[in-house]
Amino acid sequence: MKFAKSRYLAGAALGACFFSTAAFAQDAQTSADSGTDLNEIVVTAERRPENQQDVPVSVAVISGQNARDFTASGDDTLLALSGKVPSFYAETTTGRIFPRFYIRGLGNIDFYLGASQPVSIIQDDVVLEHVVLKSNPVYDLDHVEVLRGPQGSLFGRNTTAGIVKFDTVRPSQELSGQAQLSYGSYNSINLDAGIGGPLSDNVAVRISGLFQHRDDYVDNRFAGPNSDGTKGGKNVMGGFDERDVRFQVLATPTADWSVLGSFHVRNYNGTSTLFLRNALVKGSNDVSNVSRTSVNYDEAANNPQDYNTYGGSLNSTWDFGGVTLTSVTAYETSNGYSRGDTDGGVSQLGYVPTLAACRDCGESMGRLRDLDQWTQELRLASDTAGPFKWQLGGMYFDQRDITEFYQRAWFLSPGVVGRNPNNWVRLHDVNTSWAFFGQASYQVLPKLTLTAGARITQDTKTTDLLKTADTAAGAVTYTGRHHVRLSDTKPSWDVSALYEVSPDVSVYARVAKGFRGPTVQGRSAVFNSDFTTANSETILSWEAGFKSTIGRTLRFNASAFTYTVDDIQLNGNDADGNGVLFNADKAKAYGAEAELDWHPVRNLAISLGASYLHTEIQDKRVYAQVCTLNGVVVCTVKDPVIQRTVFGAPAYFAQIDGNPLPNAPKYNLNLAARYDIPVFEKGKIFISTDWNVQGYTNYVLYKTDEFYSDGNIEGGLKIGYSGNDGAYELAVFARNITNEKNLKGVIENYMAAVINDPRIIGVSLTGRIK
Repeated sequence: MKFAKSRYLAGAALGACFFSTAAFAQDAQTSADSGTDLNEIVVTAERRPENQQDVPVSVAVISGQNARDFTASGDDTLLALSGKVPSFYAETTTGRIFPRFYIRGLGNIDFYLGASQPVSIIQDDVVLEHVVLKSNPVYDLDHVEVLRGPQGSLFGRNTTAGIVKFDTVRPSQELSGQAQLSYGSYNSINLDAGIGGPLSDNVAVRISGLFQHRDDYVDNRFAGPNSDGTKGGKNVMGGFDERDVRFQVLATPTADWSVLGSFHVRNYNGTSTLFLRNALVKGSNDVSNVSRTSVNYDEAANNPQDYNTYGGSLNSTWDFGGVTLTSVTAYETSNGYSRGDTDGGVSQLGYVPTLAACRDCGESMGRLRDLDQWTQELRLASDTAGPFKWQLGGMYFDQRDITEFYQRAWFLSPGVVGRNPNNWVRLHDVNTSWAFFGQASYQVLPKLTLTAGARITQDTKTTDLLKTADTAAGAVTYTGRHHVRLSDTKPSWDVSALYEVSPDVSVYARVAKGFRGPTVQGRSAVFNSDFTTANSETILSWEAGFKSTIGRTLRFNASAFTYTVDDIQLNGNDADGNGVLFNADKAKAYGAEAELDWHPVRNLAISLGASYLHTEIQDKRVYAQVCTLNGVVVCTVKDPVIQRTVFGAPAYFAQIDGNPLPNAPKYNLNLAARYDIPVFEKGKIFISTDWNVQGYTNYVLYKTDEFYSDGNIEGGLKIGYSGNDGAYELAVFARNITNEKNLKGVIENYMAAVINDPRIIGVSLTGRIK
């Protein structure tokens, strides 16, 4: 183990030293702007480079360097962005491999491997649809754009909430590079690096990599006997290894033709989410006394998780003189598994599962045997400076996977009561979609620009049950469907107006309609329950806002919005605690968000963000299963409850009409500030900090005294020295500096909690070639 850790650290240090040495040797001509002027922010929210202030869309931007600061402790590169911009939230109860995203309160709490989400993730112009692909880490990042509200015209289905768009650093004809190496608590190592430049006059390359490691730091106190071979011990879970590399080649065979080829590999293994059983006491949501470093798991082999992903894309652009044709062809493939003790350790209740059939035990595993995603997009767009701009395009999407789900009886050792080697299912999922779209904008008056876009999309999903969950003797007991096909064709559109009040202030209004395609939930077959399905949901969203730059030192943007989602897809629990899909009549919401970037004096930069949100489910007919264990309601339900007999046992359901959407924070506040103190001609000492406060957030569909948080806070701090006009930087940092214990998710029937990562303190070294 010591030798392995030494190799990890030595390899990471060697890579950082290479980039840093090159950066030291480079005599950077310009430093990071330490004055008071704001830099222009260029976004591609409408598929063409534009000033953020000129786009009639609510869009927030996070720079690549800020994102690297957020992940210096080894945090997940996507989850770390939660709360860093208004109206954006992210969480997981399935480990790093399955993040879930929410914009303006819209998301999906379903943990099924085939679940769809209304927030689309796009990396380097490639849409990542499957939940595993959405977890692909982002590194050597240029910037992130968070597009709030439906984006169906240009980006398609399943963008009813919005888009998180990542653009990495691309090859260029100038030598450039960056590397940031950090080391912190729990032997946490984070190396994010990239370097590139010309090979010839018309060929440039860039290689980028991410290496993250953390030692296992969570003890498993379970001492046996066991049911499935699980062994406890000291420091047996909680760690991870993330290894990623990307290689890009940019060729310009002619002055009018460019081709960017990209290939990436991901290898990840670590620990899935730790559910802390009985961390919540009836009547309270307090988790301050819960241990982060000790569990009592009697099953699931200490919650392993392992995934491999490969992918590549070919992005070609032809300039025909005033018209540009772009083709993006991409392929992604992935496989892996995630296993967990979903009951959070039944041995904590005073008995072990080897003595008799275990009443309250639970473990499961989801395995992605194979996933293949092909996408092809063509766009034809105007490329002139006139008052009229347009673009037309088409998109084809094809995703196929083999997914398996295993339940507890499959894992039991020979001789243990209840062992069943047939307690698993295999599913074949196919999702195909095609779309045609167009958008046009016209400057009808010197200060007024109108934009309209439309798209027609056909979306088809098919699920086949290839293997049923049979009895130990091989008898088939499943009576549900073996084949389900859902298909829908929907239009999506948006219309906006942008009016320039003055050169520094503009106002805009936008109305948009989008949809999320139909969804099939096949995992329930492992419980011998029929598939559950949900029809398409549609959204109509209205928003208005302003964008302003006051002088050259302050940028202030704000927007207000309201939306209605019809036939909203929700996920609840059935009598087995298994997630099931259903449509509710509608959900309505309204809110506002604001962002401010301010350089009040030389060497001081401040950014502030705030969002307010009210969401409400509207359907008096819809009920959700509540926190029931062995026929007893274990939490404090605040909604009207009815009792029904399900599978011969009592089950309790709460009416959710009027409740907020789950994981939709009532408000969010974020602050970041940096102050530089020049000490040499090209050097400065700096201090930077960032903070997030999260308002009332309900984690389930019904209201309780336990399953919510209110006032979660986290902060980070970084102090260091930047030399040679930013060519290198040495700093100390802390993430979750106050070591807050924040509730982030729950397993209801076991009163189990998911909490945030502990405080990480460390040092970082950064080098840049400019």
